[in-house]
Amino acid sequence: MALPEDLEKELEATAQEVLGKLRSHQLFQSGWDTAAFIIFLIFLGTVLLLLLLVCIHCCCSGCCSHRTSRSRKVSPQQEHRRGVDNLGLEP
Repeated sequence: MALPEDLEKELEATAQEVLGKLRSHQLFQSGWDTAAFIIFLIFLGTVLLLLLLVCIHCCCSGCCSHRTSRSRKVSPQQEHRRGVDNLGLEP
């Protein structure tokens, strides 16, 4: 079990290490660090783009009142039908 003093010293050492890297302008030790950071940024950008698209879809679905193919009238028999009829199963 870590004592609060040990935890404080560990956090201070980590903070000093990060600040030292910032001062020396050497944030990444190797090419793998750079690649991992780029992959993380691509992932973050993709998530933000998807969130933006969801927000646009939610906000504009009510204001765009054009009719789609889904909104046309369907008979009650065809309402629950999906897929393609398999005529091989017909007697």
